[in-house]
Amino acid sequence: MKYRTVLLLFASFCFQQTSSKVFTRCGLTQELLKQGFPRSFVGNWVCLIESESAKDTSKVTNRANGSKGLGLFQISSKEWCTYNTPGGKCNMKCEDLVNEDIADDSSCAKKMHGELGFRGWEGWKRSCYRRKLPIPNC
Repeated sequence: MKYRTVLLLFASFCFQQTSSKVFTRCGLTQELLKQGFPRSFVGNWVCLIESESAKDTSKVTNRANGSKGLGLFQISSKEWCTYNTPGGKCNMKCEDLVNEDIADDSSCAKKMHGELGFRGWEGWKRSCYRRKLPIPNC
């Protein structure tokens, strides 16, 4: 009986896990270019992502205002997405921001950038603002 319970718990744990990825700097650079980020700003995006999520697509940060920063770009659940159903300014589910597929995350980050610029991210203001940020040499 104990063996069956342990096996059931293990299987349940395995199926609940979402796929995630921690990028290398070069891998992230290549993926951002593949996602259509302008080459001239890739250094800023890499710095932002390193500061916000340490390049981890599954990162979730609880914020003081009750919202969460989600995924690679730490997009706020307060206005950019909603849980369980597509919504927010990006018209997407928040759960979709914490898996290894960053196509939808990238689209939302571009939308956020279009509205707020890089100053929409605290990590960019803290770690990247007024720094020379070349495209990583890969």
